[in-house]
Amino acid sequence: MTRNVPIAADESLRLDREVRSLLTAGRLTEANALFDQVLAKPPPELDRWERSAVFADRAVLAWRLRRIPLSLELTAEAWIDLEVETPSGPAAARSLSLLGYMFEGIGHRRAALDVLRLSVATARAADDANALGWCLQRLGGTLNFRAYDLGPPADEPLFLESRGLLAEGLTLDVTEDSVGIALLGAYGAALCGLGQLAEARENATAVLNRSCAEGHRWGEAVGHWVLGHVGRREGRFDVAVDHARKSVQFAEEINDVSLQQRFSADLAALCAQRGDAAGEASALRKEIAARAVAMQTMQEGIGQALEQRRLAIRAQRAATAAQQAAARDPLTGLTNRLGLERVAPQRLARGNHALVLIDVDWFKGVNDAAGHAAGDATLREIAQVLRSQCRAGDLVARWAGDEFVVLLAGADEPSTSAEIAERIRHAVDRHDWTSLLGTAVRPTVSIGVAVGQGELDRLFAAADVALYTAKRGGRNRVEVHSGEPTAPAV
Repeated sequence: MTRNVPIAADESLRLDREVRSLLTAGRLTEANALFDQVLAKPPPELDRWERSAVFADRAVLAWRLRRIPLSLELTAEAWIDLEVETPSGPAAARSLSLLGYMFEGIGHRRAALDVLRLSVATARAADDANALGWCLQRLGGTLNFRAYDLGPPADEPLFLESRGLLAEGLTLDVTEDSVGIALLGAYGAALCGLGQLAEARENATAVLNRSCAEGHRWGEAVGHWVLGHVGRREGRFDVAVDHARKSVQFAEEINDVSLQQRFSADLAALCAQRGDAAGEASALRKEIAARAVAMQTMQEGIGQALEQRRLAIRAQRAATAAQQAAARDPLTGLTNRLGLERVAPQRLARGNHALVLIDVDWFKGVNDAAGHAAGDATLREIAQVLRSQCRAGDLVARWAGDEFVVLLAGADEPSTSAEIAERIRHAVDRHDWTSLLGTAVRPTVSIGVAVGQGELDRLFAAADVALYTAKRGGRNRVEVHSGEPTAPAV
């Protein structure tokens, strides 16, 4: 593979790489000072993917420097840039892998693996060795940590997958030394987890040698951690404890709370096996301290997210008040409720129409699983599906929230309207949601249909009864109101 990083992005990330190098070397004060200079230099005019990569990279740096509100803000910026269309190219791959790393760090673990896997697929298609190397390392390293958390026998499939990914990474012609060290360290951890202790020791020793020569404290921390696990599996507890202590020391030097917590817990377990009560107590104190920092980090993050949500709601209300006279829904681009109420009387006066009332099933679950940004993107996607399945003369509108209305022109027969409604339901059900929502959720719709003429409220009330029947009947189905539309209840 050849290196193919855009020049503009390279220049924008130059200081970012220097900050990361200082962090990796444990020079935290200098890293913080230089990061302030980075923030004073906004990224130049970049394309969407390069811009997202810049923000994602800076989000990780802010996270490592424990500047939590800033990190979350930058993460949101990076994520938004990736929502518009299918990511492509090395910059998009780097951004996805960094976002996956952030999701794992803040506890959004269900989304983390999906994003990391997408980053690998994107990097493979981009044909960029360095980008693919980092994507493979972050996915493989995440699988390793999850496998060590599970323990045998459940850990074996994860270790096997990780080993395959990391072995692929080690065949790449990468030009960044850090990615080579990171791949080798994670590969050694996977080998150790699978019981290939001699090979794991060889890899970890190579990581230590390269890291010591380059002042790469992260590599030294991981190298000692792997050798600690090798020693533990071999029953050489004195050697294992010595390596484990060094892994904790280097994790503290680079200010990596996640590694501090994990490595301290491993050290405590080793000391307990050796019967060293004092060593176990010391390691547990370090783990508790790291856990307290992680908890404080989460609390700050929740507080920041709440504040951002409050501001978003305020802005949304202001926007709604300002657009009350408009007939276009700003999120989906469809006619809004006001527009529908303006146009419907003239249409209904010309003859029979069918009103198709569409409600997204369990939409709150989409927001809970993937976030409100992904929920909004889902509504936009459903709006496009509706447009594609309806005719030129039909009126498609967003009624409110996750409800849509389609006014079908010249629909005299309920069967015809039901066929169109079923086509809409089927299109949403068969839509590919993977790139937008991962594998966590698959939106479906329930639909109620009513045919008639006269007042919009009468048709809407009848369609609403049918929609309720569809919901009660199990959702993801179409129901047609069987009687004449009646006046809505007062």
